[in-house]
Amino acid sequence: MNLNVLRTYALKDPATFPSSVLFSHSSNSLVIYDTYPKSIFHFLLLPRVKPSLNADTLTSLRTLLRGDNEHAKKVIISLSEDAATLRKEIEGEMFKRYGFKWGIWTGFHAAPSMPHLHLHVLSSDLRSDRMKSKKHYNSFHPKAGFFLDIDEVMSWFDAEESYFSMKAKLDPKHYEALLKEDLVCFHCGSSMKNIPTLKAHLDEEWDRIASREKGKLDRKRKFEEKHTTKEGASEQADSKRLKSVSDDTE
Repeated sequence: MNLNVLRTYALKDPATFPSSVLFSHSSNSLVIYDTYPKSIFHFLLLPRVKPSLNADTLTSLRTLLRGDNEHAKKVIISLSEDAATLRKEIEGEMFKRYGFKWGIWTGFHAAPSMPHLHLHVLSSDLRSDRMKSKKHYNSFHPKAGFFLDIDEVMSWFDAEESYFSMKAKLDPKHYEALLKEDLVCFHCGSSMKNIPTLKAHLDEEWDRIASREKGKLDRKRKFEEKHTTKEGASEQADSKRLKSVSDDTE
């Protein structure tokens, strides 16, 4: 694996990317498919290197937060805005493929394995053949601490300076230790003895959620059909009454 590939992408003209790599782009960012997706939908959102944003500053969240505070905040806000657009597209694809939508996580790895700042945008299911180890799973578990939700990171900028400085340290040793924690289901909190057991459990959770959501949509559809039928019958009755009144008048 080329560990510098994300930086290479951030420096390139989006027009040169193959469609198998690039999903979309804006003037500020690139959205690429994660080569090793850990969920049904998994994208990486990268800030593009520009004169005002050099590659060294964008090495990671840690290097970004070490620099100018306001400048860093603008970068995070820009990523958040582009991520919101991406989430809408993912939700549309969820409906198209599965008939319902579910959660989408948006966040950074506290101690990323590849250089160049990148925001993970992935569906909240963690169902993938690429999910093969405890490290993989815990790096995306929303409550394990290694995966930093972008809204949480944004909140650091509004906190006391001392708190911001503490959070911005992002000590790799502290966060990498979190990857070794026990496997726990992010849905129900149950402990799992190994990855195969966890994946089987996540499949069961997924089936339960899919059944529940599809049931909701089915009940909504039946209600709307019933309501439409009643409205149609009411309109027909009103029409007959008006006709009767008209005939009597004549």
